[in-house]
Amino acid sequence: MIDEPLPPALNADLNAELDAALDTLLDDAGVDTDRRLVKRMLRTAIQLGEDDANRLDLKIASAALAEMRDAFRLFAPFRGVPKVSVFGSARTRHDDPLYLQARDIAAALAADGWMVVTGAGPGIMQAAAEGAGPELSLGVSIRLPFEEKANSLVTGQGQVVAMKYFFTRKLMLVKESLGFVCLPGGFGTLDEMFELLTLQQTGKAEPTPIVLLDQPGGTFWQGLRRFIDETLEPMGVISVGDFDRVLVTDSVEAACAEIAGFWRNYDSLRWVGDSLVLRLRTAPTDEEIEQLNDRFGSMLASGRIERNDPRRPEVADDDVLHLPRLILHLDQRQIGYLFRLIRAINDLPSAREL
Repeated sequence: MIDEPLPPALNADLNAELDAALDTLLDDAGVDTDRRLVKRMLRTAIQLGEDDANRLDLKIASAALAEMRDAFRLFAPFRGVPKVSVFGSARTRHDDPLYLQARDIAAALAADGWMVVTGAGPGIMQAAAEGAGPELSLGVSIRLPFEEKANSLVTGQGQVVAMKYFFTRKLMLVKESLGFVCLPGGFGTLDEMFELLTLQQTGKAEPTPIVLLDQPGGTFWQGLRRFIDETLEPMGVISVGDFDRVLVTDSVEAACAEIAGFWRNYDSLRWVGDSLVLRLRTAPTDEEIEQLNDRFGSMLASGRIERNDPRRPEVADDDVLHLPRLILHLDQRQIGYLFRLIRAINDLPSAREL
């Protein structure tokens, strides 16, 4: 038997009743901040029930939301601390040069005030946690039937969350970090690395530094570079220069410099309408802005790169109002190359004393 649709007036009454019930529920729970978004999530959950979603669909949605909540709570106390995610094989042995390299890069970053985020497993993940130390390590583990549990360095401090799904785990390994270091690994490591490149290329994630770090004299990532240069680019499946956003190195010092250097002058970005606002640590001179326009004018949909005061939505949110700003109308097809403009901003003479 096919259910007859409800009359529009009755449907509107039911929606009004549901809105009122949700408001009462939020009042009773004491939810005030971002109430509209919380209400939207509740309504979506109810709509899943109304859609007669099957049990598996409901289990996936329910578990994913619960896992994200757990992860958000793990990261919340460290919101003001810069983080780097380190990816690599769980199978790397303690005496492998790659293990030592992962430990050294994590130790160097921690010494500069960075927290290190890993998948909380053995191998490269444990090496990075060792280097950073338990207090500066966060872990996002995956529940698998055949692999070891989260390493004791993150579990000992309680700074770990376990995830059932790879997609929620990858979200949390990427969402909070301002830099990424990938060491050689298998399918999982390459999956994480290629997702990073895809997010950057398509503009679905803000520009961040990505380092592919090998052992001294290693050739693992050089093979990837050859494949990109000799196969992917000639086929036209990626654009020329798409791999320029990545530093391939076997030097811990160069890796640290790449990550720190990316944030040397550039601070953050925000879209306000169709305008892109870049927040900087030091204001460029008029001459420097002219040079940026000469070099990157082709990336603009219209107008010029200009100095600007905080826009109204930024003021309303009290969004780093003390920082100087540049504003531009970016051609959306060029968003994957925004990292080039950011690098140029970091290299401006006005920023060299930072």
